[in-house]
Amino acid sequence: MAILLLCGCARAQQPTPALELMGRVVDKAGLIDPATEIALSARLARLERETGAQLVIATTPGLDGKDIATYSLELARAWRIGDKDRNDGLLLLVAPNERKVRIEVGTGLESVMKDEICSDIIQRLMLPYLRAGDAQQAILAGTGGILDVMHYRPAKRSAA
Repeated sequence: MAILLLCGCARAQQPTPALELMGRVVDKAGLIDPATEIALSARLARLERETGAQLVIATTPGLDGKDIATYSLELARAWRIGDKDRNDGLLLLVAPNERKVRIEVGTGLESVMKDEICSDIIQRLMLPYLRAGDAQQAILAGTGGILDVMHYRPAKRSAA
């Protein structure tokens, strides 16, 4: 199974994707079992509490004829992932029918979640599971890789 690997940001030029934000995990492709979704949501909530950054995991059965870079950026913008001023949102997107994966990174996190780090997470942690047909484990591994990197960020400063 070949997976297209892309990281970073791109400028959106088409309408927003049709996926609806319904939580920290939006599994429209049906790749994640309910117990795993609950566990992932708890980990993502902890990341937000500890760092202020938001990570959303999304799977989609299709990219509506768009490339994954355009689709993921439109989705992240439509969902307003991350703080508006800090632009510290992250989106892990898996499109199994197109065999594509992307980590979309807000500009406020580009110094932490660099393109080469995103590439390494996808290639080293996710692709082996995707090639073996285990998308759920790929998502768990990719999420773990992102969380490992993000926990090196300083804790969110209080407004006190």
